[in-house]
Amino acid sequence: MSDKKKKKLTTASGIPYAKNEDSMTVGPRGPVLLQDFTLHEKMAHFNRERIPERVVHAKGTGAFGVFRVKHDITKYSRAKIFSKVGNECPVFIRFSTVGGEKGSADTERDPRGFAMKFYTEDGNWDLVGNNTPVFFIKDPKKFGDFIHTQKRNPKTNLKDATMFWDYLSLNPESMHQVMILFSDRGTPYNYRHMNGYGSHTFSMINSKDERVWVKFHVKTKQGIKNFTGPEADAMRGKDPDWAQGDLVKAIEADDFPKWTFNIQVMTEEQAKAFRWNPFDLTKVWPHGDFPLIEVGEIELNKVPENYFRDVEQAAFAPAHVVDGVGYSFDKMLQGRLLSYPDAHRHRLGPNYEQIPVNRPLNQVRNYQRDGAMRVDDNGGDKPNYYPNSFDDIEADETAKEPPMKLESDVADWYDRNENDDDHFTQPGVLFEKVMTDQERENTINNFVGHMKGIGGPKREEIIRRQLGHFEKTSKELAMKVANGLGIDL
Repeated sequence: MSDKKKKKLTTASGIPYAKNEDSMTVGPRGPVLLQDFTLHEKMAHFNRERIPERVVHAKGTGAFGVFRVKHDITKYSRAKIFSKVGNECPVFIRFSTVGGEKGSADTERDPRGFAMKFYTEDGNWDLVGNNTPVFFIKDPKKFGDFIHTQKRNPKTNLKDATMFWDYLSLNPESMHQVMILFSDRGTPYNYRHMNGYGSHTFSMINSKDERVWVKFHVKTKQGIKNFTGPEADAMRGKDPDWAQGDLVKAIEADDFPKWTFNIQVMTEEQAKAFRWNPFDLTKVWPHGDFPLIEVGEIELNKVPENYFRDVEQAAFAPAHVVDGVGYSFDKMLQGRLLSYPDAHRHRLGPNYEQIPVNRPLNQVRNYQRDGAMRVDDNGGDKPNYYPNSFDDIEADETAKEPPMKLESDVADWYDRNENDDDHFTQPGVLFEKVMTDQERENTINNFVGHMKGIGGPKREEIIRRQLGHFEKTSKELAMKVANGLGIDL
């Protein structure tokens, strides 16, 4: 190419410069001069290229795609996204591991994040879930402590099976998620061959202001596929970025992964009569009682052009729901409504929703101003207060939700609700009736292999406490894990 056709190198201020590889020095061997501004600009930006790593879900990948509505659910929700069969909505999905750092392996035994952003005409709807329908704990006050036990020991800076099992054995509500984690579902083959779940109980509101409780299920059309424990360990050393590479290769080969989007629906009357607390994140709603209702299909068809811009800076928050979709009394959901946006403001700044991947398609109108990384017109010369006499912005009364009926007028610190002590029925059904013989054997081997890492003076106490939970779940499970650990029950 001729010099006239080539684009000129500039600083971040747009100033052209000539020397991008040589620093200004006094003579060919002399010291570097302070006035070489481009040197300082390059180094200063390099020093700041890494934003704070996510505390959880640090390792991940993502892709853009589309959600298509294929079935009418307007009797449950007035959300515009569901208003007509055939509607299409752009989406972005980020998949991730949960406990490991950004450099950890994709095949670690860990839940997988499954975070979905729907760019609807009414604003962004974030459905932030995992590849499991339940979670380890049911109260948000436990979350920080739980995550600490899944991270590194503060003394050794190593993953620690002792603190892992010490905490879980002291919290029997974790049994359902623990059973899933140590089955082969704890090591998905890749992101394309796993399901996603909103996990929490949410609500939907229709045009008559009628509310139902809902759970969201995103079912892979590629079929469920998992690694066994030994296969996952082998892939960890062979290709730690296996799942990310698989997603990129599939999409770039036009083998677009797809999922069906489904809901479960429970009326307020059914919720009152349900055997368990329907807002308990450690429990599922049996499909026989509350069958899946298919809504549509998600297809991922575009790899982000720049990983940092779109994947690393993507920010999802369960608080972001659109009119027609709402919250519930789920304690963990209530805690996440605050903590997720707070984490994003810390990691990306108070204006994180102006970053392109987080920006809604519709026009934003509010009175928030200033703050770090404000990259729009900051409201221009418009008023920064409400109400005012100068603009024509008004509240949208149609977006108002109907009131929620509360079952108590007493506020207290409740450690449990009715039927919340049953931590074992559902994981027992999963182990004894849902798993195949081979899956049960693999799960037992996974438990034994991990629990052998428990050490220290409290080793037998911790093991026996966890075996007690196993025994309440399934006597076969308890006996075989105990035999594998050399423990006499």
